Parts: sequence; structure tokens; C-alpha cells
Amino acid sequence: MKYAPVQNYINGQFTDAQTTDHIDVVSPVDGSLLSTVPLSGAAELNNAVIAAKKAFKSWAATPIKERVQVFFRYKTLLHQNLEELSRLIVEENGKTYPEAVAEIEKAIELTEFACSLPQLVTGELLEVSKGIECRTEYVPLGVVASIVPFNFPSMVPNWTIPNAIALGNCIIMKPSEKVPLSVGRLAELLKQAGLPDGVLNIVHGDSKIVEAICDHPGIEAVSFVGSTKVAKLVYRRATYNYKRCVALGGAKNHLLVLPDAIPGMTAQNIVASMSGCGGQRCMAASAMVAVGQVNHIVDQIVVEAKKIVAGDNMGAVISKQSKENIERYITNAEKQGAKILVDGRNTVIKGKENGFYVGPTVIDYVTPDMDVAREEIFGPVISIMRTNTLDEALAIENDNPYGNAASVFTQNGGAARHVMNNASAGMVGVNVGVPVPREPFSFGGWNESKFGVGDITGKSSIEFWTKLKKTTVKWNPEAGVNWMS
Repeated sequence: MKYAPVQNYINGQFTDAQTTDHIDVVSPVDGSLLSTVPLSGAAELNNAVIAAKKAFKSWAATPIKERVQVFFRYKTLLHQNLEELSRLIVEENGKTYPEAVAEIEKAIELTEFACSLPQLVTGELLEVSKGIECRTEYVPLGVVASIVPFNFPSMVPNWTIPNAIALGNCIIMKPSEKVPLSVGRLAELLKQAGLPDGVLNIVHGDSKIVEAICDHPGIEAVSFVGSTKVAKLVYRRATYNYKRCVALGGAKNHLLVLPDAIPGMTAQNIVASMSGCGGQRCMAASAMVAVGQVNHIVDQIVVEAKKIVAGDNMGAVISKQSKENIERYITNAEKQGAKILVDGRNTVIKGKENGFYVGPTVIDYVTPDMDVAREEIFGPVISIMRTNTLDEALAIENDNPYGNAASVFTQNGGAARHVMNNASAGMVGVNVGVPVPREPFSFGGWNESKFGVGDITGKSSIEFWTKLKKTTVKWNPEAGVNWMS
């Protein structure tokens, strides 16, 4: 075992969980044992909430311009420790090193945005009647919780940690039990940056700790990122307990390709989108709709896909179970009549025979009723469906239950605008394979890709992580009284 057993982080200290139940943390790169993670329970969560509540009073009372100084220092520490943090992501998640570096660079951008929050939460002040002023100000919620997935061990925690904390909250972080190491290192860097004890707490575990978070009366808000199935459960349970909640779920992102699309650029974007991070991202291209005669572009996609080599410029998938699940989708599509143009099944990497790898896979002549066309595969697989018109393609996109992203590849501005107006997705791209907005724009989809109102990232996250206080003040008793005063 390369690393010591994972511990919870409560009140600024790493502590052993009050349980003997642990599960192994296995590297998808080569199947080696990295560590073990505790399956914490309600007692550990309650200790974290107590620590957070104790820290909240003084942290919330700290002016926001002072709070964000922690994140200026934290940003510097992320830069200084970029290589170490990236290597850790490679080990526990299976990404390639350049992908891991990009993840830390995105975490740095998210931190930069948090540093700008004092300029965005100034509130308003207006004399609404003679001698009478109304004022609004953003007030932190209290103790909040963030439940994060395995596919971005550092970036997704940094969707919530900087903004929620800079806005005055104290946070309980629940990492994926598959990738618990990165968040612990982030906690160390935040403490080094001067974050007071108790403001950030980490509790490890499985579904039981998630349920405990949703039920705990001391937690005011919950954010979740993961599968749609679990997002629904978390949203239902958290809101049943009167908590504010935004739960981001899965996706089936459609790329609509028109005959006038630039072949090389289109193929490169599509393959990068479907294979980046092993296809394990909710913004990955997993369904392509070919509109009319685009065989020349499909041929180029095959050429580009064959340049992607698992274990070289594409990383592993997270687990043996994930590998088997992805390959089962490919096999079922073939049985149902689809044509496999590039086959990533049965991929074994020399020297890493115990790792979990699936090669890039391109499946043509998929019909909208097939599982590969409708369900989230979460692997480096793209399914190509064929239509005659753009409206037929949009009908396929609109019919899918998810709504994270959609993109169109064309040089026709009218066609692009038609897709922008009619795609049923919260994030739309034109000639962009992964239409992820950058700060200060928020991340978030529609339909079954998101449950709840508001956002947890970007400028609009301010509304989620705070509540608005309105104050009316009158100092002049000599002023005349009317209906406004």
C-alpha cells in the first residue's frame, strides 16, 4: 500500500474514523493498492458539523475581503504544488498527466474567481423615501455540504470549496470513496494558506454518509455531482429535510454534424470530446447525429480515433466494473445491428496488465432506440446516428432525457442559431466539442442533468451559497410620514 490509510479531516486535524469498515483504494492505472478509505457513519458526520458550527460564527463575521486572502494564498500553493497534485490525480483516477495538469489549472481558475467575490457581493443601498434607506446584503447560510464524484478529484471539489467558504460558509466535503486522496491534500494546502480550523471538514464514506448528510438538521444546503439516479435520490432526500439543494446528474451529449462542417477541425473536436479523460466526464460527446451526407467527416473521425492510444495519450477508466460495463454496451450495440468502426474492447496495456483500459470506440448506424444512443456510458465511446434534416437531428437531441450539452458543427450561421435556439440543453456549443463555460459563467445543465434551482459555480452561485438580508433604516423623526415611510 503506497499511502497511509485515509483519515477524516475534522476541525483542522486528520483523525481516524470510529469504524472498522474500510474499502481499498485501487489505482486504475495498474491495479495497485494505493490506500484504504473508511466508511464513516453518522457519529463522524456529527463531529464535523459540530466543528463547522463552532467555526462559523467567527468566520462569517470576518469581512469578505479578509476571507478571500486565504484563497489568494491557496492559488499560489496550487501553482507551487501543481506537479504533485497532478501525479496524485493520475494515480487515483487514471487520467493522463496532461489531463491532470489541466484539472489543477482549472482549479486555479475557480480559485481566482472566488478571489473576485468581494466585488460581486456589494449589495445595494437606495434612499427609497425622504430620510429612509433600504439596503440588501448577502449573508452566508451556515454549515453546508458538498458531495463530489470520482472523475475530477480536484476540480469538482474546487467548484464548491472556494465560493462557499469565501462567501462565509463552513463546509463538509464528502469525496468519492474511489478517489479520496486529492481532497485531503487540498485540505492541507488550505490550512497552510491560513484557513481556520473547522471551516473545511472532510468525511469519507459511501451511500450511508450521503444519506446522513441529507438528514442532518445542522446542514443548511447540499450540493451533489454524480449520476442522475443518485442525484434524484439526494435532491429528494435533502429537500424533504428542508435543505437547499442543487444536484447535478449525468448526460448524453449530442453533437450535430452538418455536411458543411470543416472535416479536420470537426473530427479532432469530436474525438477529443469522446475520449478525453477516458470519456468519464458529463460533458463528453457520446452521441453524434450525422445530418445528410457526412461520410467524409465520419471517415476522418475514424482516422483521428485511431491516433488515440489507451495507456499512452488516453488514460484508464476508473474500475474493472466500469470497463466491463462499457464493453457490454459496445457488444450489445453490435448485436443490435450497429457497425463498429473502431473497437476499444479487450484493451490490455503491456506492463499494466492489471489496469482498467478501454480503447476509443466509434459505432456507426446506431438507431435512437438502442441503449448506446440513450444511456450514459461514461467511457470513450461515440454512437453515430443518421438523419436527413437538421430538424430530425434536433428531434433526437430533444427526445433524450438529459440536458447537459449539445453542439453543432457547421459554417452556416443560420443553422447554428437554429440549434442554439432549439437544443434542449443548458450548455450549447458551435464548433466546440466540449462547451464548458469558463468563469464567471456557471456550469449546469437542464432536464435530468440537473435538479434544483441555481448554480454552485460561477457568478450565479452567489445566490445558492447565501441568503439575502433586506434592511430598512429611518433616522429622521422630523420627516413627514406617508404610505412609503
